[in-house]
Amino acid sequence: MSFSQDLWQANQALFQSTLELPFNQELAAGTLSQERFRHYMIQDAHYLVAYGRALAVTAAKSDNAEGVVQFANAANEAVVVERALHGGFMRDFGITPEQFAATPLTPACHHYTSYLLATAWSATYPVAVAALLPCFWIYAEVGRDIHARSAKDNPYQAWVDTYASEEFHAAVRGVCATVDRLAEETTEATRAAMHAAYKDAARLEWMFWDSAYRLADWQEALR
Repeated sequence: MSFSQDLWQANQALFQSTLELPFNQELAAGTLSQERFRHYMIQDAHYLVAYGRALAVTAAKSDNAEGVVQFANAANEAVVVERALHGGFMRDFGITPEQFAATPLTPACHHYTSYLLATAWSATYPVAVAALLPCFWIYAEVGRDIHARSAKDNPYQAWVDTYASEEFHAAVRGVCATVDRLAEETTEATRAAMHAAYKDAARLEWMFWDSAYRLADWQEALR
């Protein structure tokens, strides 16, 4: 078993729990409320900018030129997707640029982005890459599951289709390969830190979707 496969197996129960979240169940069924979907899109756009920054920092830490290109390209793609949200899905679902700009990060989004940025800046390259992997991998596999059972005439089908892109799955395989190489070349202590970073980020993936379904904000968190 490769190191990345070991990461996946160690967090299999958490992934299953993510699949079973009401947000993902209702997205596949086409019954998710537009209010919840809009909430998710706004937070996802905020998230992608921070994720792009974390990817760029990680690119600068790479131990070879291939890694610089890999994570710099991923950073560019995150920001491109964030820009596309404004001209596509947000416009289609009635979210204005002013509304987006006026909506702060939720506690879950703030927690997740802060964790990724702090890890990218302060941790070693292998640990930073391990922390970034869940967003690639779990998102892709949740997307594959939703795409496979998406309801006929799903109003969110265009969004669901983006989950299943082969280009995105190819990027996942590339990051897994980098994680495997780094794990093979490092110490047992670093491999343990990679496991911990992956698990923390996987938990935050779960929290992000759960928060979107609950329409969570700071008022709720402070009650």
